[in-house]
Amino acid sequence: MKHAAMIPQTRVYHRMDSPLSTLSLVAQDGALIGVYFEEHRHAPPRSEFGAEVAEGDLGQHPALACTRKQLREYFAGERTDFDLPLAPTGTDFQHRVWGALRDIPFGETASYGQIAAAIAAPMAARAVGLANGRNPISIVVPCHRVIGSNGALTGYGGGSAHKQALLDLEATASGVSLW
Repeated sequence: MKHAAMIPQTRVYHRMDSPLSTLSLVAQDGALIGVYFEEHRHAPPRSEFGAEVAEGDLGQHPALACTRKQLREYFAGERTDFDLPLAPTGTDFQHRVWGALRDIPFGETASYGQIAAAIAAPMAARAVGLANGRNPISIVVPCHRVIGSNGALTGYGGGSAHKQALLDLEATASGVSLW
């Protein structure tokens, strides 16, 4: 377990309000490493987020400022993809899954089995689900777009109500119905 003294000095976070809840945006060494809802199942303790950056100081932290700007555009229906420096911590398998998540188009969904096939691991749907649930960069790396093979909404680290709201937002913005 990490202790607060072990947190790199370059790790910082900013809390922003969104239409769903307050989000914590976490950056380290100029790259985004986390986007967490208030009630996020696999979020690290807030003590590991680093120093909090106030809104007036965001100019000194471009990764946080850009993330905040792009998330606001996303929630306003003006942005369908993100262009941010990302550096999530995870295994090679998790990184393959998270890369495949970024390939799911805005307003569309994919099943865990489809993601497993996309990363050339067709028998790994459950492992894909575990990696999906451990995605530290919610919304930006769109783990909310992954559903069960029967079309059912399955678990989401930020909560199933947030998953539904994100899918609804994208369906409305793209003019297509996911259901």
